[in-house]
Amino acid sequence: MVGSASKLAVAAAVAGLAAATPTPPTTKVGTFSVPQVKNPSFSAHGPAQLAKAYLKYGAKLPEGLAKIMADLNIARRDSGSVKNTPEQYDIQYLTPVSIGTPAQELNLDFDSGSSDLWVFSTELPSSSVNGQVQYDASKSSTAKKLSGASWQISYGDGSSSSGDVYTDTVTIGGVTFKSQAVEAASKVSSQFQTDSNNDGLLGLAFSSINTVTPTAQKTFFDNIASSLDTAAWTADLKYHAAGTYDFGIIDDSKYTGDIAYTSVDNSQGFWSFSSTGYGVGNTSFKNSAFDGIADTGTTLALLPTAIVTAYYKQVSGAKLDNTQGGYTFPCDAALPDFVFGVESSKITIPGEYINYAPITDGSSTCFGGIQTDEGIGFSIFGDIALKAAFVVFDQSTGSPRIGWASKSS
Repeated sequence: MVGSASKLAVAAAVAGLAAATPTPPTTKVGTFSVPQVKNPSFSAHGPAQLAKAYLKYGAKLPEGLAKIMADLNIARRDSGSVKNTPEQYDIQYLTPVSIGTPAQELNLDFDSGSSDLWVFSTELPSSSVNGQVQYDASKSSTAKKLSGASWQISYGDGSSSSGDVYTDTVTIGGVTFKSQAVEAASKVSSQFQTDSNNDGLLGLAFSSINTVTPTAQKTFFDNIASSLDTAAWTADLKYHAAGTYDFGIIDDSKYTGDIAYTSVDNSQGFWSFSSTGYGVGNTSFKNSAFDGIADTGTTLALLPTAIVTAYYKQVSGAKLDNTQGGYTFPCDAALPDFVFGVESSKITIPGEYINYAPITDGSSTCFGGIQTDEGIGFSIFGDIALKAAFVVFDQSTGSPRIGWASKSS
């Protein structure tokens, strides 16, 4: 997750990042691929995913959305672990990561909107753990505590997660980095405690917003980038299926046509780019540029209010429902495709992707996968958008860039 603005500013300003973190391995590892695994406890809940995005980027929840989330929390306290109570912060697909010697396997959320590798740990009180796998540094012969280092990530609702820092061996997809900063949680905000299958996050944004103090630490990708054939990683996420992350290779079997590359502004630490415009269904494309970030850790697509309004005007029965915190529509409504521009190319999000989920189990009203970015300060191309394309996160050319292409299947 992404910290508060002040925390980001501190992390971005820390000097000596490269000098303070280990030198990447000299052995060439070339390429590797990492499959996602399905989270068996996932329960799709649109308002919860919208709230997650607002809180992640420090935005205040609109009144209706805040009430829904408060009601969900009350329901949890009253009912304990009721299976059909939506898990506010769960993630549908996770990725296995091995940490330590011998290896301890944790399922992490790969998040291109943050730069911390933080995990549930045995330093947490038992009351904060709900079935998650906990990293135990004392059982790893390669773990070394980073003296004086700590981390804290603050969220938009005033909560936070924090702890201390170790360096340890981390292996992903068969590729190992022997002294990766691993942030062991000793405090976890309640949002994360409900999802028993999500053991932490692995950040894939830029290292400048890592929250470790007094010296920010490098991401796993930045540590291994020089040992890859290409300093790039790709997201091939799927609709209602597990996808893959590839590192060091841009696999031409996974896309068709050309990759549309555009420059990335990483001054705030994110994969931020400018979209050239948008289109709804069969309507004409509007050349109206807007800025957004590509975020694998956000489920929905959050776009400028005017664009969202234009989209739902084309959906029969759609309305901005304050009792649900966003746009809803009849589940059987025919949703038009949404198109956004990347340079001169057009990326199409199929209408079926935008029908995110019923507002409650069995409801005939559904929550939209596109919602407004009001109060956040930029748009977010979350999984709703990322699943519609093959996406390249490229640092091989000196200046970062992001590429979008049509999927091969």
